[in-house]
Amino acid sequence: MAAERPEGKAPFLEHLEELRSRLIRCFVAIFVGFVLCYAVKDRIFGVLVSPLIKSIPGEHAQHLIYTAPQEAFLVYMKMAFVCGIFLAMPYIIFEFWRFVAPGLYEHEKRYLIPIVIISILFFASGIAFGYFIALPFGFQFFTSFASDYVTPLISTKEFLSFTLKLLFSFGIIFELPVVIFFLAKLGIIDSIMLRRYRRFAILVIFIVAAIITPPDALSQIIAAVPLLVLYELGVWVAHFSGRRTGCRVEEDSEKGIIKAK
Repeated sequence: MAAERPEGKAPFLEHLEELRSRLIRCFVAIFVGFVLCYAVKDRIFGVLVSPLIKSIPGEHAQHLIYTAPQEAFLVYMKMAFVCGIFLAMPYIIFEFWRFVAPGLYEHEKRYLIPIVIISILFFASGIAFGYFIALPFGFQFFTSFASDYVTPLISTKEFLSFTLKLLFSFGIIFELPVVIFFLAKLGIIDSIMLRRYRRFAILVIFIVAAIITPPDALSQIIAAVPLLVLYELGVWVAHFSGRRTGCRVEEDSEKGIIKAK
């Protein structure tokens, strides 16, 4: 007679096996995306470098350089890998959904798909804002120091590192309303708290904008304005999605004091 397996051990091993198989599929999808992106690496790099080339004054305009034999190859590999992840992201999200769906309640399943879609849209909006607005202003500032005595010779490695860091920073920052939604659902924050600490939030927003942008006032304002808009959007998100405590809230507009009754 075969020995009985401990209760719960088999399902746990089955989950691990399922997780392993889905991770393998995700890595295969990323590899396929990497191969496809590497096949058109010159076009992708041309799109990324376009804001920089346009910002360099005419007499100093030139192509990027690389100072090590393997630098250009590694830069193309890194760029194709990152773009491959973006290309495979819909499939990765699908595999993630298939893995967690069996353990969710029906109302949780209804929330998950819209939240994932909204998160992707906010992240893509942040990257678009960084590419079309922040990058051109940043490059214009940095290349404005070119003169008869100083010529910009930017390496492909430093360019890609700076560009990806800035684009990802804006992509993550634009997730602010989604983060506020989760915190409000958990009851950690609410719209009253967000309104009360709005002054401190504005200060933090300008500090963050100063960190992720070039050190000039115009670029910092350009980065801070969408963050302020996202914060105000988060206030309304927390208001409509936060837990109801059953208390009535009154706000003294003259004194700025919030009272709960």
